[in-house]
Amino acid sequence: MLSSISINNYALIDHLQIDFSSGLSTITGETGAGKSILLGALGLVLGNRADLTALKDNSKKCVVEAKLAIGTYALESFFEEADLDYEQDTIIRREILPSGKSRAFVNDTPVTLLVVNALKAKLMDIHSQHQTSELSDVNFQFTVIDALSKNHTKIESYKRGLLQLNALKKELYLIKETRREANQQYDYNLHLFEELDAAKLIVNEQETLEVSLDKLNNIEAIQLHLSEALSLTISDEIGIQSQLSAVASKLQKVAPFSKEYEAIASRFSSLKIELDDLVGELENANEDLEFNPNEAEKINDRLQLIYNLQKKHYVNSIDELIRIQTTLSEKLLQKENAEEYIAAKHKEIEAISEKLDRVAHRISDARMKTVPKLKKSLEQLLSELGMENARFSIQISPSQKYFTNGKDELKFLFSANKGGNFGELKKVASGGELSRIMLSVKKILSEHTQLPTIIFDEIDTGVSGEISNKIAQIMQQMSQHMQVITITHLPQIAAKGAHHYKVFKSDVNGKTTTNLKQLSPKERVIEIAEMLSGKEISDSALSHAKELLN
Repeated sequence: MLSSISINNYALIDHLQIDFSSGLSTITGETGAGKSILLGALGLVLGNRADLTALKDNSKKCVVEAKLAIGTYALESFFEEADLDYEQDTIIRREILPSGKSRAFVNDTPVTLLVVNALKAKLMDIHSQHQTSELSDVNFQFTVIDALSKNHTKIESYKRGLLQLNALKKELYLIKETRREANQQYDYNLHLFEELDAAKLIVNEQETLEVSLDKLNNIEAIQLHLSEALSLTISDEIGIQSQLSAVASKLQKVAPFSKEYEAIASRFSSLKIELDDLVGELENANEDLEFNPNEAEKINDRLQLIYNLQKKHYVNSIDELIRIQTTLSEKLLQKENAEEYIAAKHKEIEAISEKLDRVAHRISDARMKTVPKLKKSLEQLLSELGMENARFSIQISPSQKYFTNGKDELKFLFSANKGGNFGELKKVASGGELSRIMLSVKKILSEHTQLPTIIFDEIDTGVSGEISNKIAQIMQQMSQHMQVITITHLPQIAAKGAHHYKVFKSDVNGKTTTNLKQLSPKERVIEIAEMLSGKEISDSALSHAKELLN
């Protein structure tokens, strides 16, 4: 429930801080005193769009803070999902800076307006005589019927099943689309795959072939350089091999004279062994060189095939060609297995649909049993509110479609006059009638579900006398289950509140400000007397006010 609200620098309010209590609270005040400003500030803190014109002083920021007792609303999971600190006394704060920037906080954590609005939907219902359009909204009508039918758990189960069904239908659609595309491309993809498959591509093959072809194409130059290298190495007169042998021989003769000479001689011996080994490899390499035109042609043809495939598929390596071949193979397999996939998905969809139909049937049964009770309760309440001839026609019919809350279609029709034709609420009911219907609906809902705090903004417009007494009684009954705050211009309703607040204007230093205060018992008598007779309060008005309060 709303525990308190603090308003700073908003519209005609400099600073206002007021506490609220459970039960029925009434707010009164002269026309233009600022009751709409109070609701505007409350709407702002609960997520309405901000406007710089809301600032009383453009050089200072506007701050509106609402404290709400939420311990009985089971909102821990909501706070956890929104990554917010859960507090039984939660504070929502809204700030509008002179720059126009707006900020919102829940328990001092910055949040988006989406989070604030989602929290508001669970905590506060602000209702005015102009906000009765939801009565004609089929989703709201179902909400009322399902609350009385205790369908919440069944509908949650149905929604989970519907999510599964829609996901499976989407998968089936994608499989069919893949099959359609695969059918269109199958022959071409098969040709591409067979072409790559026939090529028998091997990782790193291209690099090896390119090296071999380069060697074959330069074989004459290679032979010339190898021969010259051998000549320089093994020539008897100037060859490196014979000269190194001579050096090694000389060093062997001086090696016995010192360890230093012995080490040098040993290193030269090792060098000679290495050189001899290299000469052997050089001779073998020279002997193995032989130009084979058939081999060169074979390698060239193979490389040309690889180059052509790379050009065709816009790639630069065999690795990429192999990946394309794998992708083509998967596409061909998808096409070949598509019918099997589709059949499997159809079975899954059929199984989920059967389960969903059973849940939808239970939801529908509960609704059917509830409709007569709802109809009777609404007509009875409206009769007490001066609409003796009000009648409802509530028709629930099964559908083949899966809606978000079941498989029912709903017609919620109304007739205000005896023998009158039934029609849609928004077409056949006046504003005052819609207000009384909404009050009746909220009254019934308050007995079957834990509604948030509800604020009625002059919903009693257009009624008087005994009807206003009945409206007040209904609000009192609602306040046994929830916090009810009503802005009213009727003394009969104002007197029924457990708590009475007055909105008033005052002039301070030549500036008009709006204030709100809770009235004492004495002040309540005077306020209600003024509502009865005006500023000139008569003794009879005072007496009547006391009667109403007692």
